[in-house]
Formats: sequence, structure tokens, C-alpha cells
Amino acid sequence: MSDGVLVAGIGNIFLGDDGFGPEVVRELGRRSEPLPEHVQVVDYGIRGMHLAYDLLSGFDALVLVDTVPGEGEPGDLVTLQISPDDLDRGEFDAHGMEPAAVLSVLPSLGGELPPTYIVGCHPASLEEEMGLSQPVRDAVPKAADAVRALLRKLLSDPTSVRRT
Repeated sequence: MSDGVLVAGIGNIFLGDDGFGPEVVRELGRRSEPLPEHVQVVDYGIRGMHLAYDLLSGFDALVLVDTVPGEGEPGDLVTLQISPDDLDRGEFDAHGMEPAAVLSVLPSLGGELPPTYIVGCHPASLEEEMGLSQPVRDAVPKAADAVRALLRKLLSDPTSVRRT
């Protein structure tokens, strides 16, 4: 039995734009339009072990919402599909949230990575400070729209999710 699609907000609200994932999760909850059935939305913050154990219950797909490094202007959004081959086997910290390390530990816990997507935003600042920069704050509603669009695609296209 599967648990549908998990949308996981990831990030540290005390590191500026790293709070993007949790803020998008809050935005999804504020909207009057309900999310599709069989979708769970959780603000994991920096609780990596919690996410790893929740994934053991067998989700059909995972949507991570997080900041992403790389080229691009602050506030630019990207939506990517990631696979186990894309994961940098970083050092796993049971009290932290390095998504690649959390996801790469799943096999050792007896699980497997479901089809996984990321809705990411290029940050302006990851310094110790509360609150998002203006470009990233402006991207939050657009990211919520991108998550909803991705969910519609995932739930209508059987090849994009694992059915257990």
C-alpha cells in the first residue's frame, strides 16, 4: 500500500533564503484550493532523519522544495527530476538536512527512493538571518503554483510515479 505523493519543504529558517522550502509549504497551506487527494505536505525544516523514516512507508513520488545552488538569478525557479545516480553521497547527519545524504541512506534503512522531483529556487543569501530576500520571497507563490502543476502531472501520468 502506498502513501501517495509527499511534498517535503526543506530548509533552515535561520539561514535567510534557506527557509524557502518551509515558506512554500506554508503558502500551499494558506491557499483555499485544496491539494489533490493522496498528497501529504510536510515542513521538514532540517529534520533529515524524520524525512528518511517517513519515506520508508512507501510513497509513489517525492517532491522536494528547497533552495538550489548553481547558475541563475536569486528567485529563479527550477523543476528537476532526480535519480539515485544524481545523489552525491554526502555525509549523513541524523540531526541535519542535507537532502542528497538523507536520500542516499534510504537503501541502508530498507527503503528505496521513489520517483523524486525538486522545485528549487536560487538563493540570494544563506547567511545567518531570519526572513527571505525580496527575490526569493517573490518566488514563493510561483513555486507553490509550480508544485501544484507538478502534482497534477504526477497524478495524471502513471509513468511519473511508482505504484505499489
